[in-house]
Amino acid sequence: MNFRPCEISIRVSLVVVTVLNGFSLAEADVRSPRPFSADAIVQKLMVANALRAEALQGYRGKRVYRLQYKGLFGSHNASMVVEATYTAPDKKEFRILSESGSHLLINRVLVRLLASESEAQEEQNRKALEITPENYDFSLDEIEHTAKDDFYVLNVKPKGKSRYLYRGKIWVDAHDFAVVRMKGEPEKNPSIWVTRTEIQYQWANKDGFWLPAHNESMTLVRMGGKAFLTIDYSDYQITVNRAAVWQHPASHGQAMPDPSSVAADPH
Repeated sequence: MNFRPCEISIRVSLVVVTVLNGFSLAEADVRSPRPFSADAIVQKLMVANALRAEALQGYRGKRVYRLQYKGLFGSHNASMVVEATYTAPDKKEFRILSESGSHLLINRVLVRLLASESEAQEEQNRKALEITPENYDFSLDEIEHTAKDDFYVLNVKPKGKSRYLYRGKIWVDAHDFAVVRMKGEPEKNPSIWVTRTEIQYQWANKDGFWLPAHNESMTLVRMGGKAFLTIDYSDYQITVNRAAVWQHPASHGQAMPDPSSVAADPH
């Protein structure tokens, strides 16, 4: 059978397009996360967290707290550098390395944040902070694609009025099933002096473990004024449990941060 040159060119072009489309579809199948239900995503997250918790014995890291308050009595700033040590499963210790700015904000806000976080490590409080069906209702908002990774974005709705619960969204890594971002408001104000608090929290992969990376919060004070707080986490030194049965450790057991340990209340 003979083909004219133009027909050969057309047939070759069709074959090339078909092959390229096949590669594109195959690549999309590999990269695109499976469309799990919200319940399935949460179950996978819980199982992954439980396994990863076994792989982490502890860590030491540096934090930099920066607080700015603007209110009826002007603007005030404070900062504090802290060394934080975590020992599994429930111990956190803090050592203040340096501080500057308003002593009032340091003593009444920043130092209290550390005390609140230590208190949140107690077993009963830790259970209240966990991302579980016992604490939240979940619904899948969307699957977010980025150049770096894919994420399941879940709406979280508290099942109670505990001061440890949030209303908002979490971003779950579609491959590691770890929470990488949270944005929301405490279901219950951490203080009678606060009218509203907005919190954003980010985790990052550090040597194979997802650990806190950055926090920022904005607090509206009932008597007037706003407090802006940022916390940056760095210089992690991680201790791993080599005997843990876990092929790809990516984080310790994650939970929402205690609102009273990441939200600034100047009163």
